[in-house]
Amino acid sequence: MKKYCYILAFIITGSVVAQDNKKELEKEQNEVVHIYNGNEELKNDEFVNAEAEYREAIGKNATSATAKYNLGNAYYKHKKTDNAISRYKQAHEVANSKADKHKAFHNIGNSYMQKKDYRAAVEAYKNALRNNPTDDETRYNFALAKKLLEEENNKDSDDKDNKNKNKDKNENKNDKKDKQEDEGDSDKEKDSGEKDNDKDGKDDKKDKDQKKDKGDKPKDKPKDGEGNKDQKQQPKPQPGQLSPQQAQRLLNQMSNEEKKVQNKMNKQKGVLLENEKDW
Repeated sequence: MKKYCYILAFIITGSVVAQDNKKELEKEQNEVVHIYNGNEELKNDEFVNAEAEYREAIGKNATSATAKYNLGNAYYKHKKTDNAISRYKQAHEVANSKADKHKAFHNIGNSYMQKKDYRAAVEAYKNALRNNPTDDETRYNFALAKKLLEEENNKDSDDKDNKNKNKDKNENKNDKKDKQEDEGDSDKEKDSGEKDNDKDGKDDKKDKDQKKDKGDKPKDKPKDGEGNKDQKQQPKPQPGQLSPQQAQRLLNQMSNEEKKVQNKMNKQKGVLLENEKDW
């Protein structure tokens, strides 16, 4: 009885394993079919259909390095460089052999060369050569990428040097210009000072000439008739009244007569004596 039980269990186990193998086989067959269809579509330049077939293959087997690598090739062929790099990196991550890793890194290097990112291309080719040091095409691309990177670095260095030289040249030019402007301002101030001095000298000379002309110029003589006009304007004395001149002469005569009388009286009185009184 136990024997039959073991046989039955073996048959059941075998049946489960067979079913799993069948599913795995069908899965692999579907993956291969989609990869094959994708390759055919890509040959006919049907990019959209090829992309769809490769995606179906990856959907059937997420670890399919071949499907991811071929999808990367499709993107690379149609200048979708960033997408190509992404798929190539996925391919080398799941690749089981050095040969597959080498191919993935090699095409990553080619993609970076297309982007003119020579530094990244050099690193990618290095990784490819680590997996297959004897591949002549990879070695050639590696040498080319290194040469282009060196030229780029030298160009950047030369451009920087030229930029610095131009900067120094412009600074010297500006310094020279500033110096010339300063000298020009100094000359202008000097000329302005000289002009002011000349102007002051001319003004002084002009003032002196005016004063000289004024001193040399004879006083204006009264016009004919002006003297007579002033005399005519003086008030005439009325009959029985003294003119101002006559009144002044009369006062002078009276003052002289008063002085004579006072002198006569002083001679008669003598000198005034001051007596001290005792108490």
